[in-house]
Amino acid sequence: MATAEPRVPGRRALRALLLTVAVFSFACDACKKVIFNVPPKLEADKIVGRVNLKECLRSADLIQSGDPDFRVLDDGSVYTASPVVLSDEKRSFTIWLSDTKTQTQKEIKVLLEHQKKVLRKRHTKEAVLRRSKRRWAPIPCSMLENSLGPFPLFLQQVQSDAAQNYTIFYSISGRGVDQEPLNLFFIERDTGNLYCTRPVDREEYDVFDLIAYASTADGYSADLPLPLPIRVEDENDNHPIFTEAIYNFEVPESSKLGTTVGVVCATDRDEPDTMHTRLKYSILEQTPRSPGLFSVHPSTGVITTVTHYLDRETVDKYSLIMKVQDMDGQNFGLVGTSTCIITVKDSNDNAPTFKQNTYEASVEENAYNVEILRIPIEDKDLINTANWRANFTILKGNENEHFKISTDKETNEGVLYVVKPLNYEENHQVILEIGVGNEAPFTRDVALRMTTMNRALVTVHVRDQDEGPECSPAAQYIRITENAAVGSKINGYKAYDPETKSSNHLRYKKLNDPKGWITIDEISGSIITSKILDREAMAPRNELYNITVLAIDQDGKSCTGTLAVSIEDMNDNPPEVLQSYVTVCKPKMKYTDISAVDPDEPIHGAPFYFSLANTSPETNKIWTLTKVNDTAARLSYWKNAESQEYSVPITVKDREGQSTTKILTVNLCDCTHPSQCRAARRSAGVILGKWAILAILLGIALLFSVLLTLVCGVVGAKKRKGFPEDLAQQNLIISNTEAPGDDKVCSANGFMTQTVNNSGQGFCGTMGSGVKNGGQETIEMVKGGHQTLESCRGTGHHHTLDSCRGGPTEVDNCRYTYSEWHSFTQPRLGEDSIRGHTG
Repeated sequence: MATAEPRVPGRRALRALLLTVAVFSFACDACKKVIFNVPPKLEADKIVGRVNLKECLRSADLIQSGDPDFRVLDDGSVYTASPVVLSDEKRSFTIWLSDTKTQTQKEIKVLLEHQKKVLRKRHTKEAVLRRSKRRWAPIPCSMLENSLGPFPLFLQQVQSDAAQNYTIFYSISGRGVDQEPLNLFFIERDTGNLYCTRPVDREEYDVFDLIAYASTADGYSADLPLPLPIRVEDENDNHPIFTEAIYNFEVPESSKLGTTVGVVCATDRDEPDTMHTRLKYSILEQTPRSPGLFSVHPSTGVITTVTHYLDRETVDKYSLIMKVQDMDGQNFGLVGTSTCIITVKDSNDNAPTFKQNTYEASVEENAYNVEILRIPIEDKDLINTANWRANFTILKGNENEHFKISTDKETNEGVLYVVKPLNYEENHQVILEIGVGNEAPFTRDVALRMTTMNRALVTVHVRDQDEGPECSPAAQYIRITENAAVGSKINGYKAYDPETKSSNHLRYKKLNDPKGWITIDEISGSIITSKILDREAMAPRNELYNITVLAIDQDGKSCTGTLAVSIEDMNDNPPEVLQSYVTVCKPKMKYTDISAVDPDEPIHGAPFYFSLANTSPETNKIWTLTKVNDTAARLSYWKNAESQEYSVPITVKDREGQSTTKILTVNLCDCTHPSQCRAARRSAGVILGKWAILAILLGIALLFSVLLTLVCGVVGAKKRKGFPEDLAQQNLIISNTEAPGDDKVCSANGFMTQTVNNSGQGFCGTMGSGVKNGGQETIEMVKGGHQTLESCRGTGHHHTLDSCRGGPTEVDNCRYTYSEWHSFTQPRLGEDSIRGHTG
């Protein structure tokens, strides 16, 4: 490994330093003496050993060597300042420790020794003496890494106590001898001198654990094997290296003094916790060079700012050459370098400014949603960032919100628009005050410097335009009394010319009149009623009646407005009872409530007054009216009133005397719920259904059977058999009620007539005519002989007239009453009518 040759301080400098120290008056005490075993020759800048300075004087801030050939570092390491040759076996010097604050001084004596001994051989017949309480002790031994020799390099001499009386031979084993790295060490057999054969790298081998042996010439072990550790003393042969070749940091330009920018870090392979690995950081060079804006902490590598005047707009990037040096930064320490790139991030420290203080623009009146002006600004901050993008505000002059201003994202210009039409007749020009800021807030320094935002004045000239009439306000209101006479004239909608402020020379037309109630005078705009106005005819009633009017000037230009007509209500409508038919269930319901409404305004309406109108004494006896509230009354009946429908005339009158009378139909019914009476009432009105139609068809079939009977009578005459004259008539059913036919009817001549049901059943006999009696129908069925209806039914066989008669005809006994016929037909007719209703 390459090593840097450190500069050795001159002897004159050391002597001057000693003279300076001598000026002070110290109380000098001696500390423990230190002994180093060294080879006879020492090279310059080689470590001799290490002294524990803290044990002697912990607060020492000044360390001097009494011998200029040696120097002492802060950690107590003793180095040679120049090559040293030990001519004598011993050499000593003093290390001075001083505390300048307390004016205390202590000294440490350092003794350097180098010994050589002559050993004798033991006679073979002489016994080796061993002392049980003594044995040869391990001697601390070390060697400097990367030593330049000369090789073999003497390290130390191994001695055994037995060598005082006998000739002892020495040998060693272990790593560096018979283990890798082989043959690095050897020992002289006779003297015990230990040598190293080549340089050693501490970063590869930091200690060698050898075993030393002492034996006599005849191979007798004079002592037990001796552990002999050899420590490799570190040499500062490794340069410190930064963890990164290039560091990249960022710092805002608005940073305060002492803001941390980043941290650099370096490593050193030399022995930890020594001066060889005590690193110190510094900045070698800054680009741009002036001024110095950054500093680095010598021990931690933290880079900070030393000014608050970082300005990205001046310099946006700095390059630092970082230096790290071991030996705590002393000039003979090894150095490593790295590059640090510091980018200054933009802050909003530059306010946007207008290029001019005043601007002018023009726009035609009535124009809107048009761009009228672009306002450029200048901002030194970083383009296309929130610190650069402008925010424009209209500070004054836009109280009516005719204008808006936005920012063009590409050019950063303010774009002024007209969003609501301007009127030349109201304002020939408008003066706007425009302010500008940024999307991002300003830094604190800029905010303190700026009392107000940057501003500019914009004068907008409004150009006159020939425009039509103006309908303003858009809706105008008038009042007309309801039922006003046709032809009544009222002031109508008024438009005007905005330039002359006059309504002259304007014509009016009606665009929309929902009910066609009015006409408009073309010249004056007055309205004339063409029909009677009815407030109650409007929907909803309380809304305004809106008429759309068109105003036209001489050039044909026009505008439209709304004439909102409020129709004043008149009491032209009496109140009206809501109910027409009510059902009252006896005896559960004692009364029924009725109510009334009045379409007029409430001022012409309730409270209502209810009474029985033009009633007979009988009605007054049964019915009474009492008030419930302003719009309702209670109709009660006499408890002995019969169950039937009554027509009760009721008069209702409003507060101003308008009245009306209504006939209320009241169904007084024996029921538990009104729905039962309504169902019975519906069943009375029967509608022809399919069963009724079938009954009619059955009558037609019977008519054909009469004709067939006549034919049979002619045949019977030939056989001289009697035939009653009314037999044919007895086969006709004369009725004005609907009744279904049975499956089969047996005529007087014995033929079967089959109905739609095809059930195969029939009946024989004659039927009498239906007679109305007191509103109740009676249908008589006359049967021949003494046969009953049941006895005449067959099972599908043919019967003759004779077989059906069975004797003289007794008409009185063969009649069926209405109740019997009703019990037979009513279920079928009821079913048919229900189906007709549901259909």
